[in-house]
Amino acid sequence: MNDPRTTKLAKLLVEYSARVQPGDWVVIRGTVAGAPLVRELVRETLAAGGHPTVLWDDEQVSEILLRHSSDAQIEYISPMEPLPYAQADALIRIGAPENTRALAGVDPARQRLQQVARRPLMEEYLRRGDAGELNWVVTQYPCPALAQESDMGVSDYADFVFGATLVDREDPIAEWQRVHDMQERLVQWLRGKRRVVVRGPNAELSLSIEGRTFINSDGRHNMPSGEIFTGPVEDSVEGWIRFTYPAIHAGREVEGIRLAFEQGVVVEATAEKNEAYLQTLLDSDEGARRVGEFAIGTNDGISRFTKSILFDEKIGGTIHVAVGAGYPSTGSVNRSAIHWDMICDMRDGSEILVDGDLFYRNGKFLV
Repeated sequence: MNDPRTTKLAKLLVEYSARVQPGDWVVIRGTVAGAPLVRELVRETLAAGGHPTVLWDDEQVSEILLRHSSDAQIEYISPMEPLPYAQADALIRIGAPENTRALAGVDPARQRLQQVARRPLMEEYLRRGDAGELNWVVTQYPCPALAQESDMGVSDYADFVFGATLVDREDPIAEWQRVHDMQERLVQWLRGKRRVVVRGPNAELSLSIEGRTFINSDGRHNMPSGEIFTGPVEDSVEGWIRFTYPAIHAGREVEGIRLAFEQGVVVEATAEKNEAYLQTLLDSDEGARRVGEFAIGTNDGISRFTKSILFDEKIGGTIHVAVGAGYPSTGSVNRSAIHWDMICDMRDGSEILVDGDLFYRNGKFLV
């Protein structure tokens, strides 16, 4: 029997996040482990008058392709691959892996080659999203692998996911509208501001936001959400930051990352675990050593680290910085094949000043 919260999540994704209209082409990407949500998404898309297409992902197939392809085969992009990014009206992606570490043994240089080849697809994806031509949303479905990664049983993890997405409430759409309204007040206060300073035991960082826009991330693109973010001026980031949570990318866990910046560029990067992988990603291209995103998490309902960036970057009382590609909607012009979020806890002895005014202290907004 299907969990009724799965149906509510599908309805939320179709009606609120993807905003499916009659006649829309809706591409749904999922895995076998996420099939219950995929089926409900097809049902809700049809009810909204859309045309669903399901694409299935499999991490074992991805591993085979990366291990056994020639360089030319890794870089090859089939005629079908760009279609969803270039023509779909809505793209809904469900993360539900069978093995979260399936690619951990793959040569990172081969993964980088694959990402660089697909950079134009990522740029088209971001461009159409910012232009309002593509409504995209990413979510996760409770499955054993993600529960295990989070140190929870499957039923407890399901409660966590459905609680974080607010589908355990009577009217999830109304709840997310309240999140939107709260964050919109912060975004409006930040409008026209020029400089951000972050300081505390884990950071001494300054960056310019002059001419840039803070975005209210309210569940339209990420479900769950709960953050405000911008793209800092590319050559403005100065200082250092130490990330208090592991940063996970393509099945690899990098711990104890410390980055130092000069004129916007990472000039020093160290890690306590998997430092070589960190360096490989930062060498992907010129934009990979610049900051594409600076964000503040606002979701106090996500109170624990789960090793899933979709949830972890929203933790209330944290900030995160992404090296690599920025979102054009923020004003960012940084381009890269990667976008890698890294999280820093701000709840103990830390503060954020904006144009000299105290904006945030110990994980709480003061304006």
